[in-house]
This record gives sequence, structure tokens and C-alpha cells, in this order.
Amino acid sequence: MENNLEKKQRVNLLMDCYEELLTDKQRVYLDFYYNQDLSLGEIADEFGVSRNAVFDNLKKAVHSLEKYETKLGLLQKHIERQKLIDQIEDLENKDTSSMDAYLKMLRDI
Repeated sequence: MENNLEKKQRVNLLMDCYEELLTDKQRVYLDFYYNQDLSLGEIADEFGVSRNAVFDNLKKAVHSLEKYETKLGLLQKHIERQKLIDQIEDLENKDTSSMDAYLKMLRDI
């Protein structure tokens, strides 16, 4: 199970990929909760709703982000690309015979 920091990082990365596919309310709630660190109560006060309504909306929004990732896999592809880029950068002053293979993998992602 992910800890809170890992979940926050994952949600922020998913938002980078899929934010435009969310409703305005989902975007605002996620931004307030995950980026601005507002509590459920503070968000509820801001919108005149219950804490439970905020919690439900956040849960649905995160579920939507995860569903988009399952179908589209943009975050996973980004992670794979970043790993390959890191491997290529590690080769700067080393044997470069693997670089062509890494570049091909990058093109295939």
C-alpha cells in the first residue's frame, strides 16, 4: 500500500497527464487537496459542502485518473522513457555501444 507521500506524488503525476479530462470541480478539489494541502474541512468550507462530499469527489477524481492511466498508460510510458534517458546519461563517459539500443527503446515507447 502506498504511503501518503507516494500517493500524493502519484496523483500529481497523473494530474499532469490527465488533468484536462477531469471536470472543473474535480480539478479544483484535487488542486486544493494535493497541491495546496488544504484539509477536507477547509475545502468543504470554501464550497459550502460537507467534508464527506469533498472526500467522495476526491475519491471519484482519483479513480478517474487511475482509470485513464489503465486505458492510456501515459504515466507508465513517461516513467519508462525517463529510465531510459537516465541510462543513456549514465553512459556519457562510458561504453556507448548500448546507446543505440536505448535510443531504439525510446523510439518504441
